[in-house]
Amino acid sequence: MFKLKRLRPIVDYLQPYRWQLIGAVTALLFTSALTLSLGQGLRLLVDQGFSGSTEALGQAIGVFMILVVLLAVGTFVRFFLVSWVGERVCTDLRKAVFNHLIDLHPSFFEDNGSGEIQSRITTDTTLMQSVIGSSVSIALRNLLMFIGGVILLLITNVKLTAIVLISVPFVLVPIIFLGRRVRRLSRVSQDRVADVGSYVGEALQNIKIVQAFNHQPLDRLRFADYAEDAFRVAVRRITLRAWLATIAITLVLGSVGGMMWVGGSDVIRGEITAGELAAFLFYALMVVVSVGAISEVMGELQRAAGATERLMELLAAKSLITAPESTQLQQLSNNVRGQVEIANLRFSYPSRPAQAAIDGLDLSVQAGSSMALVGASGAGKSTLFDLLLRFYDPQQGSICFDGVDISRLDPFELRRHIAIVPQQPVLFTGNVWDNIRYGNPEASDQEIVDAAKAAYAHEFIETLPDAYNSDLGEGGVRLSGGQRQRIAIARALLRNPAVLLLDEATSALDAESEFRVQQALERLMANRTTLVIAHRLATVINVDRIAVLDNGRLVEIGKHKELLGKSPLYAHWAKLQFDQAARVSESSADISEGE
Repeated sequence: MFKLKRLRPIVDYLQPYRWQLIGAVTALLFTSALTLSLGQGLRLLVDQGFSGSTEALGQAIGVFMILVVLLAVGTFVRFFLVSWVGERVCTDLRKAVFNHLIDLHPSFFEDNGSGEIQSRITTDTTLMQSVIGSSVSIALRNLLMFIGGVILLLITNVKLTAIVLISVPFVLVPIIFLGRRVRRLSRVSQDRVADVGSYVGEALQNIKIVQAFNHQPLDRLRFADYAEDAFRVAVRRITLRAWLATIAITLVLGSVGGMMWVGGSDVIRGEITAGELAAFLFYALMVVVSVGAISEVMGELQRAAGATERLMELLAAKSLITAPESTQLQQLSNNVRGQVEIANLRFSYPSRPAQAAIDGLDLSVQAGSSMALVGASGAGKSTLFDLLLRFYDPQQGSICFDGVDISRLDPFELRRHIAIVPQQPVLFTGNVWDNIRYGNPEASDQEIVDAAKAAYAHEFIETLPDAYNSDLGEGGVRLSGGQRQRIAIARALLRNPAVLLLDEATSALDAESEFRVQQALERLMANRTTLVIAHRLATVINVDRIAVLDNGRLVEIGKHKELLGKSPLYAHWAKLQFDQAARVSESSADISEGE
């Protein structure tokens, strides 16, 4: 029962709907009273309707039908209001959790898997909806049925009531025991079915790799193992449920048979009437069923308590990246220039605290200039982008944006002036309009078209089945890699930022598209601060400066020709890349001559 205390936070989400809850409780009390009154209606029907005149029978049936109609109306009101509140609270919870998660710092998602979080938002909130919209109502109704039934049993016949109370434990204990085992197997069965779904999703999302490696036969065997495992657990659950139904019917109806024998004997002796016996059996069944239902609901409430705790854990998570207090909050000027100053910067990822990703970095990027960041994998290039966007805060040093330390800025305000084009383009489910407009939700259709033209995306967009209205599928699956990249570039251009971050933005393009996009980017870079992560040095020869990074440190900085002379590391990379390009070019020429 202690776990049920964890349901208390849900009360806050129920408060706005107190009038609906009052209406539901009123309907619950009304229907409970009517249900209990059916026993008395049954007694009158048997004693007066069956043994009296046709007129008396008609009156008894009329009263009984009125009760039935009122019960149906009350049940409709109760079910609708309770279910409405359950759905409403479930929706509010999902919105609250998502709204909170969407602002959490990225490192939170390093320690908490996206699949687990999705499960909490969907499965756990659905369980809460079931409990609020059904289980609690069932528990309260059956509690009222139990209390009212016991009272009416005592009023109807004390001797038979004693027999019922003595027999109830013998009936319920095995049912409860088997019911718990059924619930455990149900959870295991759900897990096995989830494994099936997970395997299907993984295989279908990567169908090209599956087919490219001719992996279908092995995948069929593995999927069969998952499916058969789920089937075996389901058979165990079905078998146990069948036994549970058999035992429940035997025990319940057996006890009813015993009561009918005792009660029937009393009717024959004239100690009670047939109507009283019928009413008594009605109340006895109601008591037994109510206890069983309450036991079943308690298990659901325990599960809901666990679900509530998991949801509250998400809502209690604190973001490490927040806007400073109002007394320390600073604002950027209306004329944002995009100057970046980095001083003595040191940073280690929370998951790798002993390893410095940035180690004492000093760097200055003048407003309107372009700078390329080059270095081997792990040199700190992408980390620097993350720090500029304030996805993380450094352990030491500072990053200033137009002379203001970004830790003194609202992250929302900072990111409003920055656009990023990642190496792996990220598109969202929707059409072309939606994905480009992501950069500026207030942009007009013409502005989107202009951005697409500047990114050399307009031509291929026009060839799509519905042009800009074409649905791109999940993750832009209906486009090629180069097309997705050009959509991402158009999105960044539409934002018209003061600072543009390009993470090898042309890597996914073919030669012709790369040339066109590079020209467009060079024109755009002329009037805004641009930082480029470059793996291919040929793409950044013309930038204003190139910063050479190694193990999180700045090794050298200068133009391409300068670095060839004063940076052995840069010269080594340039020799490797340009010599290889020359060999490829010579090979292509030889092939052409041979043809």
